[in-house]
Amino acid sequence: MFDSSSELTPRVRRILELIYSVEGVTAARVWHQPNAVSVGVRAGGVAAPHEVLLRVEIAVSVLKDPDETWDFGYLDS
Repeated sequence: MFDSSSELTPRVRRILELIYSVEGVTAARVWHQPNAVSVGVRAGGVAAPHEVLLRVEIAVSVLKDPDETWDFGYLDS
């Protein structure tokens, strides 16, 4: 999971919480810049990686601002 004692903004912390609530996510990173968020995940378990990534996109969709672009991808193993 992630280290809650590190210097994360409340928004990034919430994004990570939502990502890690998705079954099959074994690792995640979030890069946040003005008007842009990039999310990388590593999937494991019984679900296919593309299914896990789709579930992550759905889970965090409640946090998207209309003027932001979000990119999703996989972390290297």
